[in-house]
Amino acid sequence: MGSNLRRPILALLAPATVVVVVLTVLVGEAGYLPLGNGDPGRFTSLGTTLLRLVVDVTGALCVGSLAFATFLTPAQRSGWLAADGYAALRTAGAAAAGWACAAAALVVFDAADSVGKPVSEVLSPAKLVGNIEAIAEPKAWLVSFVLVTVVAVAARFVLGWLSTVLLFAVAVFALLPPAVSGHTASGAWHDVATNSLLWHVVAAALWIGTLVALLAHLRRKGAYRELAVRRYRTLAMICWVTLAISGVVNGLTAATPEGLTSTGYGLLTVAKAVLLCALGAVGLLARKRFAAHGGKLALAELALLGLTLGASVGLAHIPPPALLNAAPSVLNTILGYELPLSPTAAILALDWRFDLVLGTVSVLAVAGYLLGVRKLHRRGDRWPVGRTAAWLCGWAAVLVVTSSGLGKYSPGSFSLHMIVHMTLNMLAPVLLALAGPITLAFRALPVAGKGNPAGLREWLVALIHSRVARMLTHPLVVSVVFVGSYYALYFSSLFGDAMLYHWGHQLMNVHFLVVGYLFYWLVIGIDPAPRSLPHLAKLGMLFAAMPFHAFFGVILMNEQSVIAETFYRYLSLPWMEDLLADQRLGGGIAWATGEIPLVIVVIALLAQWARHDERAAQRADRTGDDDLAAYNAMLAKLAERERR
Repeated sequence: MGSNLRRPILALLAPATVVVVVLTVLVGEAGYLPLGNGDPGRFTSLGTTLLRLVVDVTGALCVGSLAFATFLTPAQRSGWLAADGYAALRTAGAAAAGWACAAAALVVFDAADSVGKPVSEVLSPAKLVGNIEAIAEPKAWLVSFVLVTVVAVAARFVLGWLSTVLLFAVAVFALLPPAVSGHTASGAWHDVATNSLLWHVVAAALWIGTLVALLAHLRRKGAYRELAVRRYRTLAMICWVTLAISGVVNGLTAATPEGLTSTGYGLLTVAKAVLLCALGAVGLLARKRFAAHGGKLALAELALLGLTLGASVGLAHIPPPALLNAAPSVLNTILGYELPLSPTAAILALDWRFDLVLGTVSVLAVAGYLLGVRKLHRRGDRWPVGRTAAWLCGWAAVLVVTSSGLGKYSPGSFSLHMIVHMTLNMLAPVLLALAGPITLAFRALPVAGKGNPAGLREWLVALIHSRVARMLTHPLVVSVVFVGSYYALYFSSLFGDAMLYHWGHQLMNVHFLVVGYLFYWLVIGIDPAPRSLPHLAKLGMLFAAMPFHAFFGVILMNEQSVIAETFYRYLSLPWMEDLLADQRLGGGIAWATGEIPLVIVVIALLAQWARHDERAAQRADRTGDDDLAAYNAMLAKLAERERR
């Protein structure tokens, strides 16, 4: 990785390693006995925690270096990475190789650690395969290994800015599987704890990795140092706020309020909070005195991050009090909460459980849009009120169906789940596509200007016109995924398997929303799309999708077997007496809520088509008038010449 990284990595690894080793030795058997497992031995226990530390450090370095190469240092105008970006990319590739090796080792070590046996007893192929199939953590490490291997190999060949952005997205996604399969993924409130941990893991990796990449950049005296420092400080502040909020939520749900001072897990969580406050103070000091003491303050910041990282690795090895103290009911294990009452209209409207993923995205999206509208109004530009209303209503629909009682009860009832599904896939995307968020961003974001480093506006333009965007928005690809997802999900075992895990439920919701938005962006979207389609082709896409939606609802209403019956039998909700009747009700909901929005979209598309033709006719008339005037002027000149 180069001599420029030795001092920053040492400042990070030294305190983290000390904390990890001390915690592992102190906890000993106490980390296994409460779960009914035996002590796997010091080698397996310490090896697992140290490998987790290696994964966290190399993962942070990989993600942070890719973020630095794409966003903190400018690329060339031709779209290729500059020398500083390429140096960060090479660091990311080396870090990804180490990350992949550690993740592969953890497939074995975590399998042994989870069952409380030494590594030597699970090394046989039969036992190893059996443990991987039975335990979630080894599967998660295996997924991470595959994704990170792709990053490590591709980083040796990538030179373009857009390709580096794609690698950055893959690396961020590789952080998530272990986060959603650990101790916080089971027991009461595990849905909230898992959601908060997703934000926490990504923010921590970005902060640590970009700081190391920045220090290496400063030590090799790279270009645009002031720009890199300024962008890093903005990113660090966002990461600090994210870590603070997600850490509080995760601590209260995993440690429980009473366990914060009475358990080792809670005390370690409090210590993390103190370190986070110290990091905030160092960050504020660095903003004011970075020019004079930047290197020392950055190393101090990195050392504090190392202590925090060591505490996080230690927490992953200790069962949280919420897992040990709460009643191990089936509903708590699968959903994270109980559903004792029948879902009346009042309960669906008032019994909220905020979704920290899509709920947070909804709030941030509305805030960003309103800031853009405010900026336009301040400089005297107009923005249609109808588009703002569409954006607010679209995200309000997302928030209601994911965070209200409707979202809370949807896992227990197929009909309620179908309301959530159709809202995320058919209603909210229509409103969001009509709001024109990309057009607003183009008008509100500042232009970098010739010779200046690219900013948010230029990044957005490059992404929209990229080959990946053109591939993802191909009409055939979008239509097949939009329609085929229904049949692939519900008429196979995929739906029942995904509903057993909170992350599977979240992934379905995100998929519904993203695919629906891509489809309606092409059909009735206000924003310029990577592929410009004539209105006749858009109408053809709609007419091709409508029969498949109708058939899907009809098939559900006539289905004789219960979809995901094993999952619903696990829940055994007392108020859900007839699963097949509820499923047929869900089919009726799918048919009605699928066809009505499509009819509305057809009307909107025809209206857009008519306005487009009217504007084209007006332009033709103006062009014709100009041509006629020029022709008459020419005749007048010829007549004048003849008179002369």
